[in-house]
Amino acid sequence: MPRRLERFDPRQTMRNKTFEIFYNYNTSLKTVEVHHHDFYEIYYFIGGDVEYRVEGASYTLKKGDLLLICPWELHQVIVRHGLPYERIVVWIDRAFLSQFISDGADLSNCFDLAESRLIRPREEQKEKVYNLLESMIKESEQQYWGKNSLLHGLFLQFMVELNRISLHPKAEDPEDGEDDLIGRVLAYIADNYRSKITLQEIADHFYVNKYYLSHEFSQRVGTGIYHYIVLKRLLLAKELISSGYPPGEVYQQCGFRDYANFYRAFRAQYGISPKDFALSSDEKRND
Repeated sequence: MPRRLERFDPRQTMRNKTFEIFYNYNTSLKTVEVHHHDFYEIYYFIGGDVEYRVEGASYTLKKGDLLLICPWELHQVIVRHGLPYERIVVWIDRAFLSQFISDGADLSNCFDLAESRLIRPREEQKEKVYNLLESMIKESEQQYWGKNSLLHGLFLQFMVELNRISLHPKAEDPEDGEDDLIGRVLAYIADNYRSKITLQEIADHFYVNKYYLSHEFSQRVGTGIYHYIVLKRLLLAKELISSGYPPGEVYQQCGFRDYANFYRAFRAQYGISPKDFALSSDEKRND
């Protein structure tokens, strides 16, 4: 694949209702902030010196690794300078992927297997995966007759291959310490973020100093505990509103103490008010 220097596109929303594929080769790129999507993401690593964090788990990637990220999962890439950073990224709309279920084969299964977030294919599998991705990128850049039909066919072939690999993945565990305090904290937050938990309460629960905990959490996850909890609450709120729940009721289910606090946090994160987001979600459901 020809190397093209590209500016990093900070866009985190899809323009298509099917899937999008990107090839990026950068010689200088700053660390990306912790973020999330409402779609599936497949990340194929080609080269560079990076660390990828997904929901507190840390992965040092090798050439040919595949990282599968589910909707709403908080993630971040740490880019260390010195080597060019090269990767292919596929974004997939959830509703689009849900259409392909036949003969008991659900193409989203690869995302549901907890052990398959990081997949390290065998050499022959790497070549097949790369060739399919390369074909998809080349076709997406052309305007030949039948382009979309061929792209969809290549996409389905890629997803079938990915699901077959995920059934028997060759992968390493994420890099955790022997005493994985932050892993336990993340699990505690996942169980309790709908309630009004605080940094002090979490520190007391684990018998650690809150300043030490705050520092260690930021180092590991890439953001502070309070911001992480707010993001988790906003993710739940966005999902509930998308499903038809009124914003005036949602904030109470997500751990916000009042609507004003919820409104400010939602608008700051997404650039739209909860009510306007509800209206746009209604329009999408009625399309």
